[in-house]
Parts: sequence; C-alpha cells; structure tokens
Amino acid sequence: MSVVAKLLRPGRVRRWLLPWALGLGALLNLAYPMYVHYDFSHSLDTRSYLRLAAGRYDSVNVTRRYRVLVPAAARALAQPIALVYGKIWPQRPAGEWPRRFAFYLVNCALLSAAGATWWRAGRLAGASAGAMGVALLAVLSSRWAEYTAGLPLTDSLYSLVFGLSYYAWRRGPGAGWAVAVALLLGPLAKESFVFLLPWLLRFGRRALGWRGQAAALGGGLLTLVAVHYFIDKAAGASHTATITNAFAHVENVLYSLHRAASPKGVGELLSIFGLYTLPVLAALARPAGRRALAPVLGLAEALLLGIVVVHMLLSSELARMGYFFAPVFAVALALLAEVTLRRMQGGRTGV
Repeated sequence: MSVVAKLLRPGRVRRWLLPWALGLGALLNLAYPMYVHYDFSHSLDTRSYLRLAAGRYDSVNVTRRYRVLVPAAARALAQPIALVYGKIWPQRPAGEWPRRFAFYLVNCALLSAAGATWWRAGRLAGASAGAMGVALLAVLSSRWAEYTAGLPLTDSLYSLVFGLSYYAWRRGPGAGWAVAVALLLGPLAKESFVFLLPWLLRFGRRALGWRGQAAALGGGLLTLVAVHYFIDKAAGASHTATITNAFAHVENVLYSLHRAASPKGVGELLSIFGLYTLPVLAALARPAGRRALAPVLGLAEALLLGIVVVHMLLSSELARMGYFFAPVFAVALALLAEVTLRRMQGGRTGV
C-alpha cells in the first residue's frame, strides 16, 4: 500500500477530520473580525507578506523574504476569489482585499490542522475526546490564534511544524509521515527552525529512522536553497544578507530579557493562553496536579519549552513566539480537563 493510500484510509481520515473541522469552525468565527478590521499600518509583517503574495520580493525585509509557502498559497487562492469578491463585498476595493481574504482562509486551515495534531497528541497522552475538545477550543481562543489566523502572516505553518513534531514524538512508529512533512516544510516555514531541528531529529527517531530523516531534511534544504536563489535573483539581493540578518537577531536577547522581567512583560506572557494558564500553574504547584500532568513533564517537553524560549528571546514579540508551545499546553490542559470531567461524572453518579 502506498504512503498516500495509508494516509487516506477512512479510519485515519475520520480521526483527523473531526478535530480539524472543530478547529476550523472556531477559527473562522474568531478570526473574521481581525481580518476585516485590522489596521495594517500598525504591522510591518502583514504588509510584507501581502507584498510577497503579490510577487514583490524586492520590497520585503530579508527576515521575511523567504517565507514564501503561505503567501504563495494565498496568491493562488486569491485569483479565483478576486473574480467574485467585488460582487459579494462591493464596498471593499478590489486591490488587496482578495489577498487578505485568501490569507485568512489559508491560515485558518493551517492553524486548525495544527490543532488536529494537538488533539491527536492529547489522545495519545491519555485524554478523552471530550477533554481534548475542551482544551483545543480553549487554546484556539487565544488572541494569538486569532491574530495568526486572521492576518497575512506565516505563523500558522510554523505552528503546524511544531504540532507535527510533537505528535510524531507521542505517536512513535506510524508517524514517520509527520516527521517527514515537518522536515520538508520547516526550513521554509521559519529560519529559526534550526533550533527545533535537533529536537525533531532526536525525538522523532522512533517515528522515522535516520535515513528517512536525512532524505526529508535534504529535500527541505534543497528547496530552501532553490527558493533563496530564485528570490535573491529576482530581488537583486546579496546571498550573504540572510547570514548577516540572522546574527543581528542576537541583539534582541537583552531587550527581550528586560521586557520579560517587567510587569508588562509578565502580563504579556500570562496572556499567551489567557486565564487557562492559571489551572496549569496551580496544578504544577500541587503533588496531585503534577501527577495528573505527568505525561507532559518529561525531558521532551522541557527541551521543547527551552526551544520556544530561545524563539522568544531572539524575537521582540515574546507572547507571539510563546504560542508555539501550544502543542504541549493543549495536552496539559486536556489532562486537567479529564480529571475535572471524571470528578463531575462521579458527582452525578453519586447523586
């Protein structure tokens, strides 16, 4: 049986389709106001990705210039959308609106796919479907999920890479496809994938052996080199600009540390997952809570948290980068929800 046939088996499709559809329905509702009302003058990132979707590489900062997968998908989708967009919303100028709408659809689909990986990881950790559903909707209600899904950004793809990586570690044998997809997409999803790569190669080994990992990573790197060559040629840019820009990000570390230590920074960190952070912190402070969270208190999760912290320090946007820890947080929240649901069921039985 071919790899594609295995992935499309009815049972497998049903297991993935339900959480994806649940997440997609939530995100389409939550992110729509962001897509419609956001003031793009406040965000250089969104304007850059809109230019990428229009094929304008020369006017995009080197930090974002090579993250072309999501903009390319949005550009392709925007073409048929543009044919009918003005008829449905005549009050909106044709220009960028179809591309904004395409980004909204693509990002909602990708982030809900990431949510499906969290769901599957949670089920493998012992959470019931009901508890995982509660956790999935809670984590997707974050303001950063709304931001990621509703705006012309590429964080949704990188969230999917993180989700596939964590799911592959949880699943082990049978999840080689997830490791392969993460290794293929990761290099183009975000340059800081280089920090996630060692973790994926180590903890994805049970799912995909080193030969498969090498082949998938080789394909991802070759694609990255080809994209760099094409875009540098189109933009008339230097091939060394990427390296110079990468080292420039080190300057953000001190700023990020000062910001994280300030009252505003602490509030920003707590706002990543909102009030849902409180039960997890409370559980970590109690022996019974730590027992409930035992499946996510291992070395893999600790190292993954460290990788997310590195992303946060190198970026000036602490909370936005912190959302990449969503796979582990969603599973932790599901495990606590599982305990709560069992207590509720026990209470009803007693009555």
